Amino acid sequence: MPTVYEAGKQYAGPESTERPLSMSRHETSPTTVQPAGNHRPNACCFCWCCCCSCSWNEDRERAWRASRDTKLETIPNCEACLKPTPDEVQGWAQSFDKLMKNPAGRNVFREFLRTEYSEENMLFWLACEELKSECSKHTIDEKARMIYEDYISILSPKEVSLDSRVREVINKKMQEPSTHTFDDAQLQIYTLMHRDSYPRFLNSAIYKALLQSVSRSSSES
Repeated sequence: MPTVYEAGKQYAGPESTERPLSMSRHETSPTTVQPAGNHRPNACCFCWCCCCSCSWNEDRERAWRASRDTKLETIPNCEACLKPTPDEVQGWAQSFDKLMKNPAGRNVFREFLRTEYSEENMLFWLACEELKSECSKHTIDEKARMIYEDYISILSPKEVSLDSRVREVINKKMQEPSTHTFDDAQLQIYTLMHRDSYPRFLNSAIYKALLQSVSRSSSES
């Protein structure tokens, strides 16, 4: 039985006799899978933010997307985290690495990316980080396939922007997936967010409002 990841051939996901109506590649999933367990001692200050919740005109399309997203969307809408301190929020302006290493920072930056219709960049980066933590060969194969279908496939509405060289590398590595299958792609998306989105984030109303809020709370305490 031939593998679906033939060398040099773009894998576009499993074939289906029925496909939903065309969608914008930046539409947000209508279904969000919550993280395991309900215990969150101190939720991120941005968990109250308004999240896009789209509804479809066709019942069949809604059911198709709900089923697919339940299977693929493993990243919660907000990572569980403590409210950031003024020093942490100020530190995000000093280094993109500091921002990305902080769960609250990733939540705020992700909210900003959503306003720019590029949240899939953060979702892809988080999915790659999650893949690196796996040890089971079966789980690695399954998660690598889901990442490919959700963020690499040209048919996906959440496809990330990668150059042809990186795509070719991924196609070859998908013949035998590992925790490092998407390393080149993850670095390219990380660099893209750093150079393109990060400077605008620091000048955004979202970041400035949070900085003002935590500074005011600190002075009042």
